[in-house]
Amino acid sequence: MTTETFPLERHVPAPHDDSLMHVAPDVAGMETVMVNLYFIGDADDWVLVDAGLPMSAGRIIHAAQRRFGSNSRPNAIILTHGHFDHVGSLAHLADHWDVPIFAHALEMPYLTGKSSYPPPDPTVGGGIFARLSPMYPRHAYDFRPRMSELPSDGSVPGAQGWRWIHTPGHSPGHVSLFRDEDRTLVAGDAFVTQKQESFIGVMTHSPYHVKGPPAYFTINWGLAKLSVQKLAALQPISAVTGHGLPMAGDRLQAQLDALALHFDELGMPRRGRYVSAPALADETGVVWLPPTVSDPVPKIAAAVAVAGIAALVAAMATRHGRHRAGAEDELYDAVADSIATVRRGEGSRLCLRRG
Repeated sequence: MTTETFPLERHVPAPHDDSLMHVAPDVAGMETVMVNLYFIGDADDWVLVDAGLPMSAGRIIHAAQRRFGSNSRPNAIILTHGHFDHVGSLAHLADHWDVPIFAHALEMPYLTGKSSYPPPDPTVGGGIFARLSPMYPRHAYDFRPRMSELPSDGSVPGAQGWRWIHTPGHSPGHVSLFRDEDRTLVAGDAFVTQKQESFIGVMTHSPYHVKGPPAYFTINWGLAKLSVQKLAALQPISAVTGHGLPMAGDRLQAQLDALALHFDELGMPRRGRYVSAPALADETGVVWLPPTVSDPVPKIAAAVAVAGIAALVAAMATRHGRHRAGAEDELYDAVADSIATVRRGEGSRLCLRRG
């Protein structure tokens, strides 16, 4: 097997610029403010993996048109899991393209209106995004009648050569996608490559290394550990994740191996509601929750943070209601501009080895 090394450019999106993370000739990622989604395939045969944040549909459609052509549409939308930042624009996209949606059987209760996710855990530490996690949506979505279960044989509908792997822990039905031919991995949130709990980590993609799943939404740390070990055993040559930049080659394999071997120290918070006992779920949804734990952060500090984010959300919602036609672009640009300001000059140049 020969190994080819070629540069991979990752451009920070400017306003109205749908620049993609080009991972392989037929794999490209797009960031919607703080979460990634992926286009897999070519103009005649492609799928979308995950659906980003709310109010991102127009951007995603535009990027798809630029990549595949104005009349192209995916064979399907594949979900790694159903958290709000991965399904925010799903209904709009599925209706626009008139395509089916696929997820793991254990994720279906949260995508067919049957069960809410367990409450996020703000006590895991790590930064303001963890602290504000009680504000994040966790309610059940209902995407019927488009929802279907992933095939039991492990195949990925509409994506030849790929297989799905059950990687629970972050959510009950979380899956990752793997292509054996070139050992390309779409990990979802089974592991990520930035400190997702931290405002600075999200804004700067720093520190840039393999980390455990976003802690505030992970409900079963024992399963999360086993999932990382399962993915490390695949020895992926390149990997893309739900949050952070792509990673490849020896650096990826070394860091993923280290996380698998030392997950308790490197990937898991020291304390938190689900650290000692996991939430339990089955095909009907959540069936048991561990008790809440004491919060070390003073309540007044938490109240100030929650009040601030609530005011911001209310202001954005008001603007969206008054200026419906332009709200999506204005809101996206405002957030993207603030992130670009922090990241300016931080564009990464990666090397991807392919066999």
